[in-house]
Amino acid sequence: MHKIIIIGAGFAGLQVAKGLTSSLFDLIIIDKHNYHLFQPLLYQVATAGLSPADIALPIRNILRSQKNLKVIMDELIGINPQLNQITTRNNTYFYDFLILATGSELSYFGHEQWKNFSYGLKNIEDATFLRGKILKAFEKAERIKNKKAIEKLMKFVIIGGGPTGVEMAGAIAELSKKVLTKEFATIDTKAAQIILFEAGANILPTASHSLSIYAKNSLEKLGVKVQCNTVVQNISESLVETNTETIEAETIIWCAGVKASPLKSWINVKTDKIGRVFVNEDLSIPAYSNIFVIGDASHVKDKNGKPLPGLAPVAKQEGSFVAEVIKRNILNYKSQNKFYYSNKGYFATIGRSEAFADFGRFTIKGRIGWIFWSVIHIYFLIGFRNRLMVFTNWVWSYLTFGKGARLITDNKIEKNSSFDI
Repeated sequence: MHKIIIIGAGFAGLQVAKGLTSSLFDLIIIDKHNYHLFQPLLYQVATAGLSPADIALPIRNILRSQKNLKVIMDELIGINPQLNQITTRNNTYFYDFLILATGSELSYFGHEQWKNFSYGLKNIEDATFLRGKILKAFEKAERIKNKKAIEKLMKFVIIGGGPTGVEMAGAIAELSKKVLTKEFATIDTKAAQIILFEAGANILPTASHSLSIYAKNSLEKLGVKVQCNTVVQNISESLVETNTETIEAETIIWCAGVKASPLKSWINVKTDKIGRVFVNEDLSIPAYSNIFVIGDASHVKDKNGKPLPGLAPVAKQEGSFVAEVIKRNILNYKSQNKFYYSNKGYFATIGRSEAFADFGRFTIKGRIGWIFWSVIHIYFLIGFRNRLMVFTNWVWSYLTFGKGARLITDNKIEKNSSFDI
């Protein structure tokens, strides 16, 4: 049997495993979590639209019918490519083929201290913590009287105008200006300020200019203040300093960038400025044809010479491709030698009934775009229960303007300061 080790159970890693079901392959999939997470919908957990269980599923459950595979909950700490060996925190494994689908992590562009004063969104813990932070801001504002303190509590700054930042800003705007409006006796939640900072000239920089303008106008209709060409220079306790102004806000959300997981510290490879590994045409790494890097961790160019974005469709296609490459190497299986990405479209949602689907030759916007966005995201969810629950929650929210996951699981009640009173 041929030993194949897959590091990471994201879209890329799972797709490789699903493509290698033959008993000729002995698969081990290693992940530091016991669940697969649908990261594109994390912001909906953070804004109380969905529960964590709606967008996550145990890895063992997903792969339970695959008899040639073992799931190990552990963490990679070293690779020895000369010996075809990896080391985890608890064991050592040998491989014939190694697939590194380790994903990405938040990048603060050299200002690591900023993570102490802002809230990122990369895992379930981040999302549930941020959900509590957002909901607690309204709860605290309800019980204090100082107008300046209330204004600070009800101000939400989102840094980064990519898909996550845009969707987060739209979701918080909907929550404050439509969902919560009749639930507080003292404060007017419609007065909440949502500010979106983008360093570039346009939000959603990878979208067309017309769609970027459409997204900006849609956010502004929801009450979001969109500020482009705004570079964040410093973040400290409840304070954001930019090249144009300084803003006080209780909740600062970081959506400005990611970097690949640090593969360079484990193996001698060349990477781009955000840590993605430069790979061969078949997604293997130079010098080691039996090691593949896929998903967010790899630097792969599209037909126009631009790096492919870290999206689920890209990861899934790369995973399927690598499975075929391994079959070709072992079974003389016919497959292409070079990876080509088939663009299935670019999607973003700005709020209830506001989204777009860009298919290159044509674009769908508004309510129909939102339906397309919803269908695509439900399709990429793994597990019938998850699809059913997300569909039910979205229909309920659409019909009632309700968000049913508004739970604060942290029971710690902060005492009002003298400033608050």
